[in-house]
Amino acid sequence: MLPISNRRHAIRAALATLLLFLASTAAHAIPAYARQTGAACADCHAGSYGPALTPYGMRFKLNGYTDTDGKGHKIPLSMQLIESHSAPARGDSSTQLSEGDLYLAGRLTDQVGGYVKIEADHTGHNTYNTRLSNIDLRFVAKELKVHGKEALFGVSVNNSPGFTDPVGTLPAFSTLGPAGVTGTLLNPSSPNSLANRVIGASVYGLYDSNWYGEVGTYRSLPTSQQDHLGYNVAGDPGRLSDTGYVRLAYMKDMKRQFFSAGVVGLTTKRQLPRSGPSDDLTDLGYDLSYQYLGNREHIVQVAYVNILERRDYGSAPVIGGVQARDHGNVHDQTASVTYTFRQSYGLSVSHMKSTGSNDVARYGPSGSPDTTSNLLTVFWTPFGRDDSYTSIANLKLAANWFRFTRFNGRGDDIFFAPPGARPTNAGDLNAFFVTASLAF
Repeated sequence: MLPISNRRHAIRAALATLLLFLASTAAHAIPAYARQTGAACADCHAGSYGPALTPYGMRFKLNGYTDTDGKGHKIPLSMQLIESHSAPARGDSSTQLSEGDLYLAGRLTDQVGGYVKIEADHTGHNTYNTRLSNIDLRFVAKELKVHGKEALFGVSVNNSPGFTDPVGTLPAFSTLGPAGVTGTLLNPSSPNSLANRVIGASVYGLYDSNWYGEVGTYRSLPTSQQDHLGYNVAGDPGRLSDTGYVRLAYMKDMKRQFFSAGVVGLTTKRQLPRSGPSDDLTDLGYDLSYQYLGNREHIVQVAYVNILERRDYGSAPVIGGVQARDHGNVHDQTASVTYTFRQSYGLSVSHMKSTGSNDVARYGPSGSPDTTSNLLTVFWTPFGRDDSYTSIANLKLAANWFRFTRFNGRGDDIFFAPPGARPTNAGDLNAFFVTASLAF
């Protein structure tokens, strides 16, 4: 258990990382894919820039990123630059080139394709940290028949459970998940999350265009490899064993509308620290999504994700004279609504909530990790539409307001300031930031 002062520093660092996640998100409309397919960015992504996928984009992903216009080989390479201005409620404002990305993404053969993101994040005055971000390399067997119905089967090698999901509602794909002092394994915003620090493989299939299933396993990268790949070893997810991932979903494409309902599960034994006892962790969740596409002039997307994690701890230490509980749970919920007009102008509202079992030893004086936050985003994407003159480059301007109403189980004095010190309230973690993202 971290001392209070170190815990505050870790929490603030995690929040800074979360704001970066929300500013960039994981899966943009990559111009390399547009060049490869000859399709507009808006064919795969509502709002022309992502991250949410349309049914066409879901099929492209399921097909292993291999669909092409048949007009010769295209270089599977794209880049992205993100300029941001951040104005936190408490602290100094800043304007900076916050991120630069290199994408190796596209088709290698009729059956092999992939997505690799190399990310350079601003870490200080004229300094950047380069890291290997998302990986999804696929082999797919298409145009099969099972009991007279269309089917496809594939294998994915990836580094983040849930990123492979075609529906794109799970936190690992959208990177939209609750922030807080704890969180589920499937939430990239959680401290010591699995995202990008593990490696694994999964087998997936789609039957009758509606039924999707995926089964996989993962192991954590050694801390030395995490360091070489650009990750601070303080965020190590620990040593994992007996890890299993399963995803089942029903998807219904009704042309002008789309609906999905799915369940997800992840189970593992984790040692954190790696020399410590083994905890048994099990995530079980479900998600619902709906899209109204119409004639693509007005697009509405609604998603809800609910994930519960059960924890059976390998030890119950005494911390500050208090016995820690030997079991508990964490509960993450995210609801979002996005409206897009003419594939260019959009408004998105998200509500994120993380709760957990009361445990004074593990979560400090309040004993509660409960956190509630909201994100409001207004965006404009001038290119990438069906009627746009180009999709070989794209631009997105966005204004975002990130607001906390509860953190560390409290609304006021969330870090329990000593007498005479200025307290930190949940609202002090609020931030307004503007981003300009250019992809080419």
